[in-house]
Amino acid sequence: MEIKEFYYDLPEELIAQVPIKNRDESRLMVLNRKNQTIEHKIFKDIIDYLEPGDCLVRNNTKVIPARLYGKKETGANVEFVLLKNIEGDIWEAMVRPGNKLHVGAKVIFGDGLLKAEILETLPDGTRKVKFTYDGIFNEILDKIGLMPLPPYIHESLKENDRYQTVYAKYEGSAAAPTAGLHFTPELLQKIEEKGIKIANVTLHVGIGTFRPVKEKNIEDHHMHTEHYYIKQEDVDKINETKKAGKRVIAVGTTSCRTLETIADEKTGLVKACEGDTGIYIYPGYKFKCIDGLVTNFHLPESTLLMLVSALAGKDYIMKAYEEAVKEKYRFFSFGDAMLIL
Repeated sequence: MEIKEFYYDLPEELIAQVPIKNRDESRLMVLNRKNQTIEHKIFKDIIDYLEPGDCLVRNNTKVIPARLYGKKETGANVEFVLLKNIEGDIWEAMVRPGNKLHVGAKVIFGDGLLKAEILETLPDGTRKVKFTYDGIFNEILDKIGLMPLPPYIHESLKENDRYQTVYAKYEGSAAAPTAGLHFTPELLQKIEEKGIKIANVTLHVGIGTFRPVKEKNIEDHHMHTEHYYIKQEDVDKINETKKAGKRVIAVGTTSCRTLETIADEKTGLVKACEGDTGIYIYPGYKFKCIDGLVTNFHLPESTLLMLVSALAGKDYIMKAYEEAVKEKYRFFSFGDAMLIL
């Protein structure tokens, strides 16, 4: 398949620049794969589409203030986005300007609170970086780091926690799992009271979120790996749901990719584990574990648009996106949501 098959025309004014006031009052487009319908709802209506015994699986990763602005020893301004903790104080980072940051270059952040040295240029252009500091790294990040908002958001964020899910727990992401931004504690409580299980996975979102597909044929694209883990108590909820013939509904593409990475080929059951995934889901993929997906609207020609096309069918998804543009839905990270069942 060619990348151009996943292009759609999006007016710039539909790219949401700020979060909506109440998380659960964004719009919700509901797709029913069986009868190919498209419904227009409000996000809190999602509860009407969930049945007792179903299991919602969400990603409880927490975004770190991973964007750092600093200066080289020469005085030149530089920008880092931390992507992945490799070990100890060594991180993988996206750096700008890349042509000025060679191996051995030293950078100072926050008037010396944090210092970095470039150890290695990695094959995809990111850098391996070693930090030195006094104190606790995450506390320093909280002081001098900024939320790593995607490049299509030009407004500054007034409250950092609006780029976090209300259930974010384990620090390590360079971007939010944005499908989860619509849930409130009250809505989650109502969902549980209706008899729907809620399970967690943790996948720390990395560079794949920022990386466009450059290859003409989508099969030639290479996904960056991201680290995940899932605990036994969450595995039990998911497997009980599968065995009872009920639905496993992933909240977001990150939860979906984690479940599809770890699910058994034949049964769709999962096991407690930890690892790295570079799974790449595009049309033709046979889903093993998930039966539904909560997701936002994705960029044209992105791997995430390919993933939802694999689940719902490309023609149906492209028709739904056309309708979303016509109905002036809000797109991308701070935008509206879609429920695919």
